[in-house]
Amino acid sequence: MAYPTTEQPPRPTGVRSLLLGDTKVSYVPDGEVRLRPREMFPDATDAAWAAHPGLLDASGSLVASIGGLLVEKDGRALLIDAGFGPRSLPPAPDGPRGAIHGGALLDHLARLGRRPEDIEAVAVTHLHPDHTGWAWHPAPGLGRPAFAHADHLVSEPEWAAHRTQTEPPETAGPAPRVRTVTDGQEIFPGVRVRVAAGHTLGHTEFVVSAGGRRLIAFGDALHSPIQVAHPEWSSAFDHDPVRAADHRRRLVAELAEPGTVGFGIHFADAVFGRAVPDGDHLTWRPTAA
Repeated sequence: MAYPTTEQPPRPTGVRSLLLGDTKVSYVPDGEVRLRPREMFPDATDAAWAAHPGLLDASGSLVASIGGLLVEKDGRALLIDAGFGPRSLPPAPDGPRGAIHGGALLDHLARLGRRPEDIEAVAVTHLHPDHTGWAWHPAPGLGRPAFAHADHLVSEPEWAAHRTQTEPPETAGPAPRVRTVTDGQEIFPGVRVRVAAGHTLGHTEFVVSAGGRRLIAFGDALHSPIQVAHPEWSSAFDHDPVRAADHRRRLVAELAEPGTVGFGIHFADAVFGRAVPDGDHLTWRPTAA
């Protein structure tokens, strides 16, 4: 089944890995955020949420994970997204965001046998703080970000938009280490950039191809499995809701193609999966690790 039907809501999961030929991809958890579902998806209906109670916790919040994707091949290692970092925030007084915290990414990276120094580059889907945390913020005891040695790969349109904004110092980013990348560029063996604007001006997906299969790390193009069935639902965080929904429809169709796996960084305990037919629409089916 695409969604849980028990009264126990999903919780952010531990480390999970998949093999694509000789490439290993692993979800590296950092923390979680609880979201207010009606504020998060303004076009959603109460009936739709009632049909999928397993996506919400006892308080009615949407459970969302935060972390990164480790890509390993021939002894090399790339990290896609860097969690929220070693910090937490209470619920926002209004809007979609509930409580949010990070802090576990380095410990989980160690369980995968990797030190921060092993990561040759950190590629970010976009420059929101729940994706740049450990790359942007000083790590405890270090006085610098954990991946300060690594290149930070950001799409050209995302970095250009970022540079025109007035940012507080904590989110200004490690400009000397940023290297901009372009649509279609290979940034690691078998990993290519795909600019998919909508959520932000330069929001980026990363396509990992190996062993005759591909994995699409789609960042915040989708925030929840429920959007696979309802790709028309844009989130309150989408910069351009119409453009985001248009891309999401194409993405969901791709996730139903043979040999294709999706990685949803905010998909709680179902981060790897596919879109499968369910009546007159598609739904998310988790893929076993």
